Amino acid sequence: MSSTTPSEGRRVHAADARLTELVRARGPALVGYAYLLVGDRGAAEDLVQEAFVKVFVRMRDAGPPDAMEAYVRRTILTLHIDSYRRSRRWAGVRHLFATPERHEQHADVEQATDIRSALASLSTQERACIVLRYFDDLTVPQTAERMKLHPGTVKHYLHHAVAKLESVLGPLDDGAVTHDEDLTVLPLLSRPTNSRSADS
Repeated sequence: MSSTTPSEGRRVHAADARLTELVRARGPALVGYAYLLVGDRGAAEDLVQEAFVKVFVRMRDAGPPDAMEAYVRRTILTLHIDSYRRSRRWAGVRHLFATPERHEQHADVEQATDIRSALASLSTQERACIVLRYFDDLTVPQTAERMKLHPGTVKHYLHHAVAKLESVLGPLDDGAVTHDEDLTVLPLLSRPTNSRSADS
């Protein structure tokens, strides 16, 4: 016999409805976010699905949509880092490589392939630092806190990651990161040169 009270049932139902709407409205963007971390469309979709399941199981109240999306993003990152740490224990440090899909109907396919190749050259930790620093627009201390690393370690990862990206893409331009929902062209990761550097 269920011990759930009517009020608890209503809260769970409301949370379920909010989460369902989040999947509908922001699912593609969240898959895009996960893709930046894992470099594979199928793995990104699996990661987002696992994150949604965990969020649904844990969530008892229907928070604001923005708060729910932020919670899902944090869960995606946590699952990704946990998976990396497990693989590191099992087989040492491993690098993720993206397999770019062909989108020959788009004029930007060559640039998209370059960006995917550049991201694929990063280690798991470097990729996570780049995503948090430039895609989520976190500071170095915030990135360090999210990843449970020392800020100096984050700076080290960022320094090497930016060098790898620039070796493929050339100097990274100023400007806002663009969000591409369907992953035809990945976001252009940008590095501000005046207002904020990788050391801030």
